Amino acid sequence: MASNRDDMPPDEKSEWTGVLGASCLVGRFVLQCLPQRGRVLAVSRSPSYENRPNLRSQSAHTLSELPSCAVPNWLCLAPIWVLPDYFHEFERLGVRRVVALSSTSRFTKPDSSDVSERETARRLIEGERQLKQWAEGRGIECVILRPTLIYGLGLDHNVSEVARFIRRFGFFPVIGPASGLRQPLHASDLADACVAALTTTEVHSGAYNLSGGEALTYREMVARVFAALGRSARIVRLPAGAVQWALAFASRLPGHRHWSPSIAERMNRDQVFDHAEAARDLGFAPRPFLPGPSDFPPE
Repeated sequence: MASNRDDMPPDEKSEWTGVLGASCLVGRFVLQCLPQRGRVLAVSRSPSYENRPNLRSQSAHTLSELPSCAVPNWLCLAPIWVLPDYFHEFERLGVRRVVALSSTSRFTKPDSSDVSERETARRLIEGERQLKQWAEGRGIECVILRPTLIYGLGLDHNVSEVARFIRRFGFFPVIGPASGLRQPLHASDLADACVAALTTTEVHSGAYNLSGGEALTYREMVARVFAALGRSARIVRLPAGAVQWALAFASRLPGHRHWSPSIAERMNRDQVFDHAEAARDLGFAPRPFLPGPSDFPPE
């Protein structure tokens, strides 16, 4: 819930950390721990947090109405390509450090057969470029984090989509062995990396790939979702055209709109990223992929 204006403004002598896109999946985990480290201004299009000690909720639409105050650190969980819209306000609020989420999709989807996926990859690449250029030109520290496929709380568009398909149809279609390697990353582990990148004094600027704690085949990833749902794995090998049709059909059903036939094209393609640098600099230590009931949407 948005606070009223008399409650809200931090005074000019107080330093706050801003979280842009605070109501997203990762933001929910970030705001469980970040307010323990200091004052947090949670900014989103539709503020949904009750004010509590060290946490204030602010609409992104009215960020310009905040009086000048000290918000030197920003964690940006909104799509990276929207950040240029906020550069002016960040500067007005005394920004010195920005940590922003991008995605490894910038590497895996530029050649997708899906026009919207290619456009997403283009926007990620351009968003990173604009952020780096702005930050370097003003002496602002900038850390970019690129996660692999994120899951958690049933709010993601990756593992949760697989779970929904299994619940609805009782099976999951794959092409061939579905041997492409994946590294699912829990949103809580990503949130820990975000907080570390925001608060560490050893890292000033750079970009890090963030992957899950293990690499497993697409087929094994799906099998573990079946197991977590308490079901026997029914993974059906179908011709490429049939799988693409099934995913296109599913995308028209409620709760499956993020499916794309292009997913089938990548089932046998490795999408593996090394996170050794993040482990070294940020203490990044993600868990293996062992989802539980709380990671899926309610039935």
